[in-house]
Amino acid sequence: MAELGVEIITLDESATHLGAVESWQDSKICADLFRSHRNEISGLLVMLPVFGPERAIADSIRLSDLQVPVLVQAFPDDLSKLDVEQRRDAFCGKFSVCNNLYQYGIPFSVTEDHCISPQSPKFAQELVQFVSVCRVVAGLKWARLGAVGARPTIFNTVRYSEKLFEATGITVNTVDLSDIFSAAGKLADEDPKVNGQLKAIRGYIDTSVAPGPALVRMAKLGVVLNDWAAENEVDAVSFQCWTSVQKNYGVNACTLMSMISESLIPTACEVDMAGALAMYALQLASGKPSALVDWNNNYGDEADKCVLFHCGNWARSYFDESRMANAEILATVLGKEKTFGTVAGMAKATPVTVARITTDDRHGRIKTYVSEGHLTDDPLDIFGTRAVLELPRLQELLRYICKNGFEHHTAMNPSNVGAVLNEAFTNYLGWETYWHR
Repeated sequence: MAELGVEIITLDESATHLGAVESWQDSKICADLFRSHRNEISGLLVMLPVFGPERAIADSIRLSDLQVPVLVQAFPDDLSKLDVEQRRDAFCGKFSVCNNLYQYGIPFSVTEDHCISPQSPKFAQELVQFVSVCRVVAGLKWARLGAVGARPTIFNTVRYSEKLFEATGITVNTVDLSDIFSAAGKLADEDPKVNGQLKAIRGYIDTSVAPGPALVRMAKLGVVLNDWAAENEVDAVSFQCWTSVQKNYGVNACTLMSMISESLIPTACEVDMAGALAMYALQLASGKPSALVDWNNNYGDEADKCVLFHCGNWARSYFDESRMANAEILATVLGKEKTFGTVAGMAKATPVTVARITTDDRHGRIKTYVSEGHLTDDPLDIFGTRAVLELPRLQELLRYICKNGFEHHTAMNPSNVGAVLNEAFTNYLGWETYWHR
């Protein structure tokens, strides 16, 4: 547990018989302990060394009213120790404990193997996964999101319901782009915070092609965005990245968004707030920066591969090499001089999890999909941030996305955390989830 950074809160051996929970009185003592640490506890581990007092365990969880993920583990028996004095029977007792939790309406998880030794490497892996589930559930239940600007008017696809989010405990904080531009415009070029941000930008990425004045404007914008995010304590951000910022401020914000994502505040483009939430969920599960990508192109005639793309806002850690560039598509309309600030780079090969959260307003629900694949080292000679994704039965997933009203954006993370998200979304948050395996 210590290696995972997990603090153990359990009954002292003097509080009950050997610190076990076996009776109604034990349940009350255990629940009191849990309630006194409710702000610290993000998950419960029920360990069954023997058959176990099923009702007392369920009662203690109910009385604590913690409403956190629960993992049930049972010790295996030794075939040479099945006599009356040494048998465990936890194999059987696990059914009874789980039955009681089900009757009480307490969501719970179980280990992949019905019985498993807590000393085994496999249990250590399951514990890592459960801790990740706890992080996702705790993080999403009280998430604070930030929407900077309004969505591009032609992109109905990124519309979402703040009310459905709020019903889950997820709050959206909004700010108008005019307020951001106004605050940035009041900063002097020689302001220490501006100089600090400018140094951070130049240290983050190769800026050799970007004009000096554009970099200074970016630095001012970065100062204001960082201050706003800190003041509002947001966990994830969505930003109106075109076309107001180019027309009215003269830069692309992609590099700033990349830097914020790299600092573990996921930042999505086009005010895709639900996309930013999916980025955050992936980050909670893995501890690594997420990216928001377009499902953009087929990859030749390879059915299980496709091109992922965006103008250039993915976190730097996705690339071995990257540089600042201008937004080539927007430049055709707005001019090159107003579109500097994108990140250009080819993502390195890595395992990857893709996920999407959306609000299905027609049916008043939140729904998701999750899948795992990998980014390849296949050649791709285009601009922007880009990658080639290979994913089993990709065409089946794409059909599901189309038929069920999901967006053209998906979130990705360089990790294998599909099982974590599926468990968190389905079992503990109650969101309809398609796990494409």
